[in-house]
Amino acid sequence: MIPSVFSPVGLGPVRLRNRTVKAATFEGRTPAGEVTDALIDYHVAPARGGIGLTTVAYLAVAPEGRTHAEQIVVGPRALPGLGRLTEPVHAEGAAVAGQVGHAGPVANGRSNGVRAISASSMPSPLSMQMIKAAGEQDLTRVTRAYVDAARVLVQARFDVLELHMAHSYLISSFLAPGLNRRRDRWGGSLERRARLARQVARAVREGVGDAVALTAKVSVSDGFRGGVTTEEGVAFAQLLEADGHLDALQLS
Repeated sequence: MIPSVFSPVGLGPVRLRNRTVKAATFEGRTPAGEVTDALIDYHVAPARGGIGLTTVAYLAVAPEGRTHAEQIVVGPRALPGLGRLTEPVHAEGAAVAGQVGHAGPVANGRSNGVRAISASSMPSPLSMQMIKAAGEQDLTRVTRAYVDAARVLVQARFDVLELHMAHSYLISSFLAPGLNRRRDRWGGSLERRARLARQVARAVREGVGDAVALTAKVSVSDGFRGGVTTEEGVAFAQLLEADGHLDALQLS
């Protein structure tokens, strides 16, 4: 028997009052890259309306990981504002998710003032600059940044962390064979192209334990030539499931 969408459900260590989720969508309420009253009100409203889980989007793990300069970079400076956001949402009975990610080639390097990185070098139509192929040091730093951001969000009393692995953002750029032309251990077969995604999921889980539920947003199909196909999207999801670090997937 199919359970009611309004019945409680467990998501990893988190108990949601029902199965409704306000997905991560662009809010446009952080003009200085900081939590504002308008952003808080944006998430309190669906909580007051009875939502089970509301998702704050998009929280960058590094300065070059923003799509543009107005987005929040998760770190100690952002902690007080993020904590100020979760408190009134919890008071309304809802849980809070934070979508964390690195925009990679989708980042506007000119707006951010930091050069964008991707699986392979390519021109950016956003900034009219060349995007740099991420090196080993970049990938080590970004993985560590995911963990650091996750720990800050735990301190801010977020209930769920959603790792952004879709839409040609950094992790997704490694998955797409048309964007990932590497010949090292990060390119080639799906298992190699999925290495960064699995590394980040494992590192974040090890970094926060069961303090929060951990999910990932993945593209079932990229929808462009050279992107992840539905067949590979399913195979990638199966790899993540087999690793056992995530509590759920958000399919896009």
